[in-house]
Amino acid sequence: MKSTGNASATPPKKDQRKASQAQPSDAAIEAAIANDPDWADMEAIDWSVAEVVVPPKKHAISIRLDEDLIGFFKAEGPGYQRRINAVLRGYMRQRQGGR
Repeated sequence: MKSTGNASATPPKKDQRKASQAQPSDAAIEAAIANDPDWADMEAIDWSVAEVVVPPKKHAISIRLDEDLIGFFKAEGPGYQRRINAVLRGYMRQRQGGR
């Protein structure tokens, strides 16, 4: 049996549909931003002076802390280890004379 070529064609995949849609021009994007009240007070950012800041390397350790202390930091939500680290860093800086 020969195929006629117009039998049920497979619809384009999602990624293909997105790629085939026309993207707005830079001018259209700039015009949309200019007309958006949420952008009214925004200033242009000069990225040419941006600096890459590499966070200090962290070491995994095992430390015993009081249960209520851990509970307090965990109750604040995700990132409790980061907050504990920040508190310890603040203590260290204070002891070093505010460096």
